[in-house]
Amino acid sequence: MRVLGIETSCDETAAAVVVDGRELLSQTIASQIETHTKFGGVVPEIASRQHVQAVTRVVLQTLSEANLTFTDLDAIAVTQGPGLLGALLVGVSAAKGFALATGLPLLGVHHIAGHVAASFVGTSLQPPFLSLVVSGGHTELLTVDEHFCFQTLGATKDDAAGEAYDKVARLLGLAYPGGPKLDVLAATGNPTAYHFPRSVLGEGSLDFSYSGLKSAVANVLARQRREGREVCVADVAASFQTAVVEVLVDKATMALQQTGLSTLVLAGGVAANQGLRQALHQQSQKLGFQLVVPAVELCTDNGAMIAAAGYWLYKAGRFSNLELNATASLPLVTWQTGMGVDNDEGLLVEKVELGRISPL
Repeated sequence: MRVLGIETSCDETAAAVVVDGRELLSQTIASQIETHTKFGGVVPEIASRQHVQAVTRVVLQTLSEANLTFTDLDAIAVTQGPGLLGALLVGVSAAKGFALATGLPLLGVHHIAGHVAASFVGTSLQPPFLSLVVSGGHTELLTVDEHFCFQTLGATKDDAAGEAYDKVARLLGLAYPGGPKLDVLAATGNPTAYHFPRSVLGEGSLDFSYSGLKSAVANVLARQRREGREVCVADVAASFQTAVVEVLVDKATMALQQTGLSTLVLAGGVAANQGLRQALHQQSQKLGFQLVVPAVELCTDNGAMIAAAGYWLYKAGRFSNLELNATASLPLVTWQTGMGVDNDEGLLVEKVELGRISPL
């Protein structure tokens, strides 16, 4: 089964073709990092405009590199949300247009489900498993069952880990995107130079909080600069990363013990963080659980993860119709159940047979 995946939730216009949710045939990513760097972060209006300019080219290039046409595909999957509304609308509109023109079934994918599904690409992973999702907007612990359905065990109460990385990187004077730069810098610093707080949120809690950690870093930097003391940026970065990673590893370990699951999947943009990858690998070696981490290029936003998630939706008959709409704040439970969406039929609708016209 060949699924085309389209991703435009933030600042990457991406498309990919994945076979049976695992084999990546081709992938194209048009990044906007250079454009947004001058502003110190993503400007939503500019991101949307660049998606409009790039999306058709990216899709056609992906099909060309796979030596396929639309007639060779079985479905089109697209990120429905969450994300920047204008950016999401570009991808959803493009996918609906392609579906209408070709008669291919349409699959609306939750962005986080896509990140989790990236772990299937190029691996033999089988659910059930536990997933630790760490990205700019999300920090969550999820169980994933045999039908690719999710249960949330814990989530962030305020800032996500990736958001904290970006904010602390800005405090340290690191250029956008700051998270990856902070990770590199942390490897050169002393992780015990500063003791930043670890938010536990009560005994047995699997929830996360990083706003206090971010504030603690800001206070330390302000005090040292006010007192005229030189700030060792690498030491601050290393100490901050240690505080973030320690909580992530501890909560993931606790969740494995509570659920009895033996496989942990790391997903999301911060899954590319080398400090986190190394710490979880060491923990898996120590405790004997299986750790699955996607290739670095599949951790950040990409089309392959959306196509892989689309395969599971197709298998379950979870097709979308042409009333599919982008949703900036889309809870995973809402997407999964089809409740509270803009059309009467929701997401769990029958495949719409549109009748093929001349292939694009």
